[in-house]
Amino acid sequence: MGIDNAQKQQIESGKGFIAALDQSGGSTPKALSLYGVEPGDYSGEEEMFQAVHDMRKRIILADEFTSEKVIGAILFERTMDSEINGKPVARLLWEDCGVVPFLKIDKGLADVAKGVQMMKPMPELDVLLSRAKEAGIFGTKERSVIQEANESGIAEVVAQQFEVAKTVCQAGLVPIIEPEVNIHSESKAEAEEMLRAELDKHINALPEGEMVMLKLTLPDVPGLYDALAEHANVLRVVALSGGYSTQEACEKLSQNSAMIASFSRALTEGLNVKMSDAEFNTALGANIDKIYRASVA
Repeated sequence: MGIDNAQKQQIESGKGFIAALDQSGGSTPKALSLYGVEPGDYSGEEEMFQAVHDMRKRIILADEFTSEKVIGAILFERTMDSEINGKPVARLLWEDCGVVPFLKIDKGLADVAKGVQMMKPMPELDVLLSRAKEAGIFGTKERSVIQEANESGIAEVVAQQFEVAKTVCQAGLVPIIEPEVNIHSESKAEAEEMLRAELDKHINALPEGEMVMLKLTLPDVPGLYDALAEHANVLRVVALSGGYSTQEACEKLSQNSAMIASFSRALTEGLNVKMSDAEFNTALGANIDKIYRASVA
């Protein structure tokens, strides 16, 4: 089964951004804490994941969370397997909100070696991709991290990313390749130049019609990834906020006209579990509008 053409068209040319709602086990406690839910408020992993599901549910059901400004959303595996108002989340996103669903598929990061963190093994990848396709998922996201400008390490990260991407494409899904560059790296600009060269090499080697997306740290040099965004095999280039504040991320994004946002922490900045629905919708709506404007600038 091929990819959905209506979803492909929306991701390729739609005005707006991709919401990242895919915090995993390691990043969930921090995301919850920023939302006002502290470790003492839940007991064990199940209650923690229920708390973050409740947060994601509140975001997805908010008035402003529609395809008018949000063209896609990246889900955590547990979210894909869950329901909102009795409906599987991926189906609800597309059918009720008009938002294209993606799935985070990586299993976390290995320890730093050669200045990078590769993805951990994904032994059940084929099964997960089959389940994702069945659930109505359009594409996937897989993250590794570049900590410093190490040519050999960056080459290995990109090679691993494209190896996984090939498997994703064969499953009839569109991979979002995410080799994040740490915004605090002392050699960030140099690492980004090395990364751009490696991405260019691998994208040029893709067979005709094999589509990928890129999720990249906002570069020190504006427009660094413009040529990649124009490549026939690249459906879209999206930016991660990487720890920048919403304001700073949006300012940097507006300098990169070929990129749109795929923000996580910046999207939920200022939201709190104790807010009334009206307060929550207003605060989230303001974040969505700010990120949307930077994405279409």
